[in-house]
Amino acid sequence: MRTIARTNYLVDMDMLGRYTQRTNYADLVERTIYVDPEEDLSEDGDKTEASNGKDSKSSRTKQNAPRKNKSALALLIAAHDEELVIEQTIRSALNSGMDAKHVYVVDDNSTDETSAIAIGILGEKNVIKVGRSGKGLAITKGAHAFDLVNRYKWIHIADADGGFVEDYFKIMRSSLNPKFAAATGYVRSLPGSSIGQYRVYEYTLGQELHRRFQALTHTVTVIPGPTSVFRSDVFAKVNFANKSLTEDFDVTIQIHRQKLGKIQFIPRAVAYTQDPRNLGDFTKQITRWNRGMMQVVKRHGIGRSANRIDMYLSYQILQNFFLLGNYLFVLPFIAYKTQSANVLAIAFLMDVALMLSLTILMGLKAGRKDILSAFPQIYFYRFVTLYVFLKAFTEVILLNRFRSSEGIWGTAGRRFKNPTTV
Repeated sequence: MRTIARTNYLVDMDMLGRYTQRTNYADLVERTIYVDPEEDLSEDGDKTEASNGKDSKSSRTKQNAPRKNKSALALLIAAHDEELVIEQTIRSALNSGMDAKHVYVVDDNSTDETSAIAIGILGEKNVIKVGRSGKGLAITKGAHAFDLVNRYKWIHIADADGGFVEDYFKIMRSSLNPKFAAATGYVRSLPGSSIGQYRVYEYTLGQELHRRFQALTHTVTVIPGPTSVFRSDVFAKVNFANKSLTEDFDVTIQIHRQKLGKIQFIPRAVAYTQDPRNLGDFTKQITRWNRGMMQVVKRHGIGRSANRIDMYLSYQILQNFFLLGNYLFVLPFIAYKTQSANVLAIAFLMDVALMLSLTILMGLKAGRKDILSAFPQIYFYRFVTLYVFLKAFTEVILLNRFRSSEGIWGTAGRRFKNPTTV
């Protein structure tokens, strides 16, 4: 094996080539071994001792042998500088039906107390710290270090800034169907900001309408970070270290492209996520999301095939252009032809009335009447989102920028201690 030492990680030179859609995770982890930078390396690049203190190559071979009696479900949390929220997330998982021995944390080289907090709750055996990798590669390293593919039937990935409804994991374990390749639950926003109030509207509408339709037509477009579960054999065939700003979207499309199976929607399994507190952080977040989406669209050639997932994603993208065209061209043209601005005023009032009605309905559905007080901001954030989408489309699709990234994510200054626990 021809390797180079890079960022505390041995990397097969063959992996430094162009990204391919059909990357097998099992092959990936066999060729990449996490090492301690202070350890001696043998001539061929293999480490002489395991980074977690276990025996070397022979013991790793034994460790990676598939087990006949696998445990049902593992929870893997990737974290970077999450000391403000990691304890609440872990304890929420434990209170929601997860046994501590099946909860694992991979710390992506945090500079704060993330690892210490996780170890204090779970113990040293269930926490590993790796060199700065980005979320996708950190997930890959963590899954390999804990041998999750061979030890578990299902692997649940979760963000470090969320929480779970009571009995979440009991619901998951009883609902997971091995006929499906992966599963996702229902995402809700934790209270705490006006952005969160907007997200109540956005998440509820998206899941009550779009996600249920996607589940019915087997066109789930993304398995979101707060609640994503993979059958272990499927987990072994997808590449989380995919150099995308939105590794969860890329992995979902990999499942569709490789025809690994359908994706299950479990609406009773509700997971919570923390949203940004201010407009600046909100804009940064959705910029990353939209650039990542465009990366995946370009990488996987979305829209070039006449299959369900391509057609549905193409529709989602085109509807933004229809909205833009309506406001910038159709309505001004009608106003010009009729020599009256009344059409613009009427269209605006109808749009506001529709948005207000949807906000009321989504607030009632989510049990969050407080979002009604934030309606003017909800209406405003809608257009911020449209602007960021158009900007990302121009940057990635038209100007060919941000084609790939290292997937490095940071939360410095964005996390806050949420008074609401779940």
